[in-house]
Amino acid sequence: MRDGGVCDDGWGVLGSPSMGRLLQAVLAGDGGRLVSWTLDQVDRLPGEATTAAYLVLAEWPLHDGGTRTDEELIGVTARAGGPDESDRIARVFTEQGREVVAWRYPHDPELPGLRTAAFASAVAGLLVERQLAPPDLGRDDVVLQMVTYRPRRRAVVRADLPRYGLTYYLKAMRPSRVTMTLERYRMLRDHGIPVADIVATTSDAVIVMPALPGRPLASALFDPQPPVHGQQIVDLLDALPGSIRSLPRRRPWADHVAHFADVAASALPGERPRLQWMVQTISSGLAGIPPGDEAIHGDFYEAQVFVGDGRITGLLDIDTIGPGRRADDLGCLLAHLSTVQGMDATQADRLRRLIDAWLPVFDHRVDPIELRLRAAAVSISLATGPFRGQERDWPATTRRILDAAEGWITQASRMSPLR
Repeated sequence: MRDGGVCDDGWGVLGSPSMGRLLQAVLAGDGGRLVSWTLDQVDRLPGEATTAAYLVLAEWPLHDGGTRTDEELIGVTARAGGPDESDRIARVFTEQGREVVAWRYPHDPELPGLRTAAFASAVAGLLVERQLAPPDLGRDDVVLQMVTYRPRRRAVVRADLPRYGLTYYLKAMRPSRVTMTLERYRMLRDHGIPVADIVATTSDAVIVMPALPGRPLASALFDPQPPVHGQQIVDLLDALPGSIRSLPRRRPWADHVAHFADVAASALPGERPRLQWMVQTISSGLAGIPPGDEAIHGDFYEAQVFVGDGRITGLLDIDTIGPGRRADDLGCLLAHLSTVQGMDATQADRLRRLIDAWLPVFDHRVDPIELRLRAAAVSISLATGPFRGQERDWPATTRRILDAAEGWITQASRMSPLR
């Protein structure tokens, strides 16, 4: 095997200081020159594949003989078995004796719609064509902001039209997921769940949605008073239509905890013993619990919920809905809340009080031990984020997230056995 005999997922190549040579080759193919580069994010499946994104400073020649310097993003994927069919539109390069594929943003091989969503002129044209903006809308009237980009997975771009007081979100997806997503939005909207309207779709797999009313719960967590009560959270989830239970089941986060622990341990080998203990404790504690047949969101946390005037005004990212256990959703929310980073003392105190207020409500709705074990499992999945995003001082942040996971397990261990 490559990568020091541990695995063949390509991280040994993509994490190498010599990657500048490959990035230079990518730019040279289009006439550019590499000035500098940094690793921006990593998505690793140990033993299978690694996709990395690099922030580069590139120099480009001008017709007058001068040059311009731009900041760009270059994506690279390495697979254990070499490039596959999904890599078909990316360029193949050989680095350190193995084939990898690379592309310049926004030419993501699995998100064709990024080539629409990433340019103000294309967005303006789309909005005018679909009669979502006045016909005189031009590229200078559109301000784009990347909300999230996971190479080869998904991207969300915010488009503000300040001149007209309009905001839209453009979600670039894998084409195979568009029909499924539209059906799920329709299912919830018809049942009165406050999801966004999908006002346009494109042939290159972009869906367009106006902004939801209110603001994200994530931005209201530190308000002096709780933005909503815990029972309102439970009521929103319990209002999900029963028809969701007929959808394909998505395995809960706890079912993947060993995988996420392996990813985290690959980044921080010193944490492997603690992670192995936590995985064993979570798995044994949840063993024998049936998969559940309630309608659940599947990836429920504070950024997915909009609030305003003391009520819930919207629900986002419902691609993951299906049958499951309510403790999956509530545990996911608690995990995210318990791993928020970068707070000052006042913010930390307000968030702690919010969790303390909501936790008894959630405990009344689901088994308290199961809730905490599922929160621990999701926390371990979140521990892979700082390394993936190449955050500053990611090892310390990862350890703090693992501390939160261990805290949930400790709470569960102090309770009576699962009923």
